[in-house]
Amino acid sequence: MPWELVHVWFGDDRFVAREHPQSNVLPVDQVLVRAAARAGLSGDGATGVDVLVGIEPGAPLPAGNIHPFPCAQAIAESRGAAWCAQAYAEQIRAEVELDDEGWPVFDLVLLGVGPDGHILSVFPGSTALASTELALAVPAPTHVEPHVERVTLNPRFLDAAREVLVISHGAGKAEVIGTIFGSDRDPGRWPAQLVRRAGVTWLLDEAAAARLPGRAAGRS
Repeated sequence: MPWELVHVWFGDDRFVAREHPQSNVLPVDQVLVRAAARAGLSGDGATGVDVLVGIEPGAPLPAGNIHPFPCAQAIAESRGAAWCAQAYAEQIRAEVELDDEGWPVFDLVLLGVGPDGHILSVFPGSTALASTELALAVPAPTHVEPHVERVTLNPRFLDAAREVLVISHGAGKAEVIGTIFGSDRDPGRWPAQLVRRAGVTWLLDEAAAARLPGRAAGRS
């Protein structure tokens, strides 16, 4: 894998610092890159392997190839989530290929699905669904956790992506997945229906797929 050519951008994040437990960037640092293991911080420092739990270093992704929302800067400078979103949009437009309508063209977008059918930080009834801005601030949701202010990309950018992969697992997602693929179509109520279309790959485990139309009747 030519990791030096891979760049990681974020579809959304909580408006917190990168090292905060609720940050979407933290799992990239801890799992994909595993910088601590690579540096030998919890091992003996000789091999770069975490000798305590047997975790090997992560992908050799250059630090400069990870592009988070500038949440930490916005918080430190008291600029707010709206400034953070605008700054990220400007960075994306400066560094990522754009289509004819000005939307960034990512090679691969990975998405999850929330318990209410949201994708990114685009919740049911979100103003982002009618917006033309590339990135937006999102008030802290009251109906799903964590109740933290967010920043998100506009879901319209998904139509420009070369590949979209939606991943969901567990019985807790079965009901909403079944609804998303049901006969009622209302992306304003279930934003994940925006990616219920040709050209999008859905990867579900058996538990999450249990209530797909046809499954309940015993068909696969």
